Amino acid sequence: MRRESRLLCLGDSEGYSPMRHLLVLLLLLMAMPRAWAQTLADGATPHSHATEALVDDVVLVPHAPPALVTGEVTTRRFRILHTAAAAVAAKDLAEQIEPVRDSFGTILGRDWPGVTEVRLGVGREEFEALALPGGKPPGWAVALAYPTHQIILLDALSLHAPDGQQTLRHELAHVALGQLAKGWPRWFQEGVAQNVTGERFSITHYSALFRAVTQERVFHFEDLSSSWPDVPADVEIAYAQSAAFVAHLSARYGPVAMGQLVDGVRAGEPFETAFGKAFHTSLSVEEAGWRDGLAARYGWLPLTTSSAMLWLTASVLCVIAFVRRRSQKAHRLAEMTAQEAADEAALRLMLASQAADASTPPGLARSAPENDWSDWTISPAPSPPEHAEGPAPTDSPSGEFATGPEPTGSGPGDEHAERAPAKPTLH
Repeated sequence: MRRESRLLCLGDSEGYSPMRHLLVLLLLLMAMPRAWAQTLADGATPHSHATEALVDDVVLVPHAPPALVTGEVTTRRFRILHTAAAAVAAKDLAEQIEPVRDSFGTILGRDWPGVTEVRLGVGREEFEALALPGGKPPGWAVALAYPTHQIILLDALSLHAPDGQQTLRHELAHVALGQLAKGWPRWFQEGVAQNVTGERFSITHYSALFRAVTQERVFHFEDLSSSWPDVPADVEIAYAQSAAFVAHLSARYGPVAMGQLVDGVRAGEPFETAFGKAFHTSLSVEEAGWRDGLAARYGWLPLTTSSAMLWLTASVLCVIAFVRRRSQKAHRLAEMTAQEAADEAALRLMLASQAADASTPPGLARSAPENDWSDWTISPAPSPPEHAEGPAPTDSPSGEFATGPEPTGSGPGDEHAERAPAKPTLH
């Protein structure tokens, strides 16, 4: 018997739809241990932007490109200086960097002037050698922005990492804001950078805001204007709420109002003054309205809405049914395997029994299993055919043995029968 296969293969403007809530909340279960952490040690894992750095508070003097630079690739708004090892990476970057800059217009409503310089090297040694004098990058950074000088420093290896494009966009955002105006609050800079990179849709941001809402730990933006939290768990909340608030402003007021905000800050107006003129409301009022809606988007309320709960329940039931079906298939397959093994064993016993019967002598009839000799019977040997009895042999006078007289025919025709020759005698 051969085994055969028996198994059958079985909306809104900011993207906060019930389906998105469902997918994010399912993934949220995986992030809960980290999400509910209150404090982390100083040596804990850094936040998601720990590989990016910004140098904008020191006066640096631009100088000629380092001797390490061996080539240059130019586009309409970029000048890419590269080392010999980064030549291929520079050509690849030149093909994709212009569309990245175009995406800033959908959020800020403005493009920054001038040509941005990108310095590209391979490895830590080249990365640090391309830095401006006095602006050495931190040891943990793989990208560095000098907004005042419109220069970005990149390690070409980081561009091939999973978050390589996010790193590039994030540094471009710092250069864009630095070239467009001065005096941006820290939360606005980080919020714009994350919206350009698309980081606001990550599960990390959602879990951070979920924790902030449920634990009432949402920061006020006036506390995030110039300083940033020190605890990594609070840093994640600060990044997440900054990204969410900038997305709220962009979706509600559009790029035209955002452009007016940029123009006001560039004209030297304080940020809150320019905010009021561009959006016709104050920062505190807009923030209060935004905070009131957080529970409907990031709290427990989405779980209790009918559509979200329906999708969540249906998904859980589908997962349970799938697991149960897999278990039933595995159990059934084990039963069929055991049955086939039993059938094959019975077949082997039957074939062995037939072979034993074929080799048994004709005089022996086996009526019991092997090694049971109590039921074996012996049949008598067949008797010889009957014939006329003659006289028993007698001793002759001389001591010889003689046989009795030869039979003579007594029936008709016997007189013509030839007499048999006499048997010899023993002397």
